[in-house]
Amino acid sequence: MHPRFLKTFLAVARQRNFTRAAEEVHLAQSSVSDQIQSLEAELGTALFTRSRSGLELTQAGQVLSSYAVDILMLSDEARAAVAAVCVQNPGSVTIGALETIASVKLPGWLSGFQHRHPDINIKLKVAGSGDLRRKLEAGEIDAAFCFDQSGPDERFAKRAIAAEPLVLIAPPGCEFATTKPDLATLASASFVATEAGCVYRYLFEKAFEEAGAAAPRIGAEVGSIGAIAQLVAAGAGLSLVPRLAVVEALCRGEVSEVSWPGMQAVLLVMIWRRRRVQPPALRLLLAAASDRFAPAKSVDAHPRHAIPSLS
Repeated sequence: MHPRFLKTFLAVARQRNFTRAAEEVHLAQSSVSDQIQSLEAELGTALFTRSRSGLELTQAGQVLSSYAVDILMLSDEARAAVAAVCVQNPGSVTIGALETIASVKLPGWLSGFQHRHPDINIKLKVAGSGDLRRKLEAGEIDAAFCFDQSGPDERFAKRAIAAEPLVLIAPPGCEFATTKPDLATLASASFVATEAGCVYRYLFEKAFEEAGAAAPRIGAEVGSIGAIAQLVAAGAGLSLVPRLAVVEALCRGEVSEVSWPGMQAVLLVMIWRRRRVQPPALRLLLAAASDRFAPAKSVDAHPRHAIPSLS
């Protein structure tokens, strides 16, 4: 089974469509079809069936899928091991990060890393929490910077970087800004929320659920924290966001801070796949991250809620 064919197979499995898979792997649709047919002929069984919603993996295709990921990862590890022995050019490293982290936390550190290692090509991809996990699993990124909301997974290593405070923001002069509302009271307000699957949205919904309070009305779903801050400033509603993303807006008085009865902080973590031998560029990046980012600490001396520990 040629690794190139397995990569195409996984693209088809993700896209459930030959045309979209061809765009993903930069091949003609006919080439994608030929590669899948070659794999099926080699294995002596069909890997996909057609349905109204698109291509579906057969039982054999589902079995191959997990092996294909492992085979491609092992192939990458072998290349990294050979490169390390031969002391070749470190190559490139691809980092994934949430928008907020990419714009606030990483620029200064990545700039310093690039100056120290000018021979390494750095790629930064901005995506949501769910997409970052999928990209990491698929090998599209080498490391992800995101907020921790997942349980232990032996496939990945995880390092806590910081405990970032959360803040509930409201339009200037909002009635809630001068009181300490409970979740039942806040449930009557309209909220601007991040998209489903985002860690902020998860913590927001979890707080109301655990308090037994009615879920508040979501006036708008927005994928950008910057856009959320502007909507809140314009009076569109309240929103739960990381403080680091709105600290300047708070200082300028564009939004007000409201007492939030839920979890006060979320852990910022760096996640990467465990390998026998890490690629040289990633190994240097991990070492730089270890030097640059101190172990996570509480956001204040007397946190109102415990911060979940990492497994």
